[in-house]
Amino acid sequence: MTDTSEYLPPKVWTWNKASGGQFASINRPIAGPTHEKELPVGRHPLQLYSLGTPNGVKVTVMLEELVALGHKGAEYDAWLINIGQGDQFGSGFVDVNPNSKIPALLDRSGPKPIRVFESGSILFYLAEKFGEFLPSDIATRAECMSWLFWQMGSAPYLGGGFGHFYAYAPTKIEYAIDRFAMETKRQLDVLDRRLAEAEYLAGADYTIADMAVWPWYGGLAKGWQYGAAEFLSVQDYKNVQRWAEQIFQRPAVRRGRMVNRTSGEPSSQLRERHDAGDFDTKTQDKLEAAG
Repeated sequence: MTDTSEYLPPKVWTWNKASGGQFASINRPIAGPTHEKELPVGRHPLQLYSLGTPNGVKVTVMLEELVALGHKGAEYDAWLINIGQGDQFGSGFVDVNPNSKIPALLDRSGPKPIRVFESGSILFYLAEKFGEFLPSDIATRAECMSWLFWQMGSAPYLGGGFGHFYAYAPTKIEYAIDRFAMETKRQLDVLDRRLAEAEYLAGADYTIADMAVWPWYGGLAKGWQYGAAEFLSVQDYKNVQRWAEQIFQRPAVRRGRMVNRTSGEPSSQLRERHDAGDFDTKTQDKLEAAG
């Protein structure tokens, strides 16, 4: 084992020191706001408060797909929530999502704003609101919802489990990395077997299930997650690779992946999105060139 020290848990755990690692400054065992801060509001019916992580990308992809289909009511303002700086603990954000996690959506199209939080819930809400990317027949709809909830239950093993201990933890713990690498590969095999028999997760058509799963597992297959493509032998999952590339070729997916993004090539970062034309004029490379 890499870490040979033995830890004996106390009878009652208390928060008496920082957890260490990249996210130590924002980790705490209590909920609620840490400071007063109102959220900005733009001119569109839908106000998204997010960051370009896999969970955030799910929703921006969905919104860009809806806009591409001509749904004017799907136009949106995407505001950057910098979780590294604790923006998610501002009072305004906590009012929209008491769990202090991105993404959070405020639908202001009706007489009273509707808050929607948790990425899977937002996808389902938008699919029902606009009548898109959610099968109408009961059997295919059930398949779609099963894969949507599969993602919600499975991705924490990939992100908070494997990703944390492989890439972010202050010490490398062999047991933890082995445990979650094994589970991540099992999940990739689950997807690979499903995608051997169907073009998309729910069947013949692209749905919110694919939008939910792709940013996590498609990103892993494309080599974008944790620098772990070689370690996990992601190239071996041929059906996942086919599906990941097929979805990546969708123009709305490429746009959605840019929104609220703060890393990578400056030309791929549209840190805030308030108009469809922003992709042409307000990416980070253009803003930096303009001074």
